[in-house]
Formats: sequence, structure tokens, C-alpha cells
Amino acid sequence: MSPHTMTLESLGNSSSSISSTFLLSGISGLEHMHIWISIPLCFMYLVSILGNCTILFIIKTQRSLHEPMYLFLSMLALIDLGLSLCTLPTVLGIFWVGVREISHDACFAQLFFIHCLSFLESSVLLSMAFDRFVAICRPLHYASILTNTVIGRIGLVSLGRSIALIFPLPFMLKRFSYCGLPVLSHSYCLHQEVMKLACADIKANSIYGMFVVVSTVGIDSLLILFSYALILRTVLSITSRAERLKTFNTCASHICAVLLFYTPMIGLSVIHRFGKQVPHLVQVVMGFMYLLFPPVMNPIVYSVKTKQIRERVTHAFCNCV
Repeated sequence: MSPHTMTLESLGNSSSSISSTFLLSGISGLEHMHIWISIPLCFMYLVSILGNCTILFIIKTQRSLHEPMYLFLSMLALIDLGLSLCTLPTVLGIFWVGVREISHDACFAQLFFIHCLSFLESSVLLSMAFDRFVAICRPLHYASILTNTVIGRIGLVSLGRSIALIFPLPFMLKRFSYCGLPVLSHSYCLHQEVMKLACADIKANSIYGMFVVVSTVGIDSLLILFSYALILRTVLSITSRAERLKTFNTCASHICAVLLFYTPMIGLSVIHRFGKQVPHLVQVVMGFMYLLFPPVMNPIVYSVKTKQIRERVTHAFCNCV
């Protein structure tokens, strides 16, 4: 047997062997720049963690902010903080020290928390839309509808829905064997990527994954649109132009948060399902926008657009200085 034939056989055996780990990816072709790319990434993680912790601290310590709108905002900040902490170890591990390997169990645990928190954020954004609807369309009943008990139940139902829908995913992935080169496109694990590496029929995973997306993000986004249609109708019925602008301005922060969350999520989903020819760099950028952009930008948006938060942040910063 010739050496060339032996080499081909060895390559074939290595590609068909069962893998016990996955390989995460940084930015292909720019490995020599990873240490420099890690600088803006570290800065974004720092802004996300400090920003969301600041929002949580201000809402907790200021009793005047213990209102439905700010309680929902604290839920959003807590979720964004969790999303940042979920991906930080693997992302910085790749860009700092080049550690790409991740065990199956660690990968499944990471994707469980990523997807669970993402869908939980969708639920909270829907709850915030409902809060704006009640405040603008039913102002006289606002305090009686959105009591602390109701808000707590909304939070528990949202959490229960996310956990119940995502809980089967790690077990559905764990039953597969993974062969070939188990390379993922991102610096963290996602269900839609991991399942494609399985040496088996993934039809059930694909169908269930689509069901989860439609029953969470799909329904939530439609209900948010419906809420804003009702809000817009109420705002347009206000006679004074100044009052219309003032009323609608109370929704500006939430609209920004909705766009920051849904735009990269939908874009990344489209790329994974239909964009097979999309360059790897585009996938990586969309992946970072999906998981880093909302946690970084939400505290900034709410600090700039919400007077009460802005005043507390400015006051706290001046005291520190």
C-alpha cells in the first residue's frame, strides 16, 4: 500500500471518528489579530456588566423607581447580565489564549442558558409592551392592573415558559454521536449549529427548534406589534401635538430595546437556516451582535432616554467623582 493511500485512509478515519468535544471558532483568517480584537470585546463586556449592574442598583435603592415599568426594566437588565456572563468565558478563552475545545456537556449547558435567557428576554419585552399599552390606553386602571403580585406572576410564567421549552434541547442533542470535524461557527454554542454536526437524522431537532422559535419569538413579536398598533391609535386620538409627542416618547426606549433584540436575532436565524453561502465573517459579526449588542446598548438607551434613570446615573457618577 502506497504512502499516499495510507494518508487518505488516515484522513478518512479521523473525519469519521466520533468526537467527544466541539471546537469553537474565533474569526477565521485573523487568528494573529485575536489579541487585538479581544480589546473591544472586553470593553463591550465591561460596559454590559457595569451598565446592567448600575441599572439594577439604581432601581433597587431608589424606592421611587419601584414601579411596573422599572421592575420590568430590572428583569431585562438581569437577563442581559446573565447573557453576557454565559458567553464571556468561551469568547475570551478563544481570543485571549486560543482555547477552542469545549466538552459536550459544557456546550449543552451553555446553549441551554443562552437560549433560555434569549427567549426570556423576548417575554420581558412583551411584558414591557403590555406595560406601555396599559399606561397609555388604560391610565386610570394602571395601578390596579399592574400590581407587584401581577408583575411577579408575569415574571414567573415567562421564566417557566422559557425553561419548559428549552429544557428538552440538551437531552435531544446528548443522544447523538458527533463525527467529522466538530467545528462551530461561533465562540459559543447554539442549538441550530450543534445539531448540524450530528451523525444522525436531525429532523426532530429541527422541527422542535422551529416550534420553539415560533411559539416564543414569533408570538411575542406579533403581540408587541399589536400592542403598538393600539398605542398608536390612542396617541393619534390626542388633540395636542405636544401631548402626542410626549406620550409616544415614553415608548422610545422600549422600541429601541425591541429593535436591538429582534433585528440581530432574526438576521442570525435567517443566516443559519438559509445563508449557506454567507461569509464566515458575517456569521461571526451577526453572532456577536445577537448576544452582545442588546446587553451593551440597553443600559445606554434607558440611561439616555429615561429621565428618572438618567438623573440617578448622573447623580451617582457625580458623587463618585
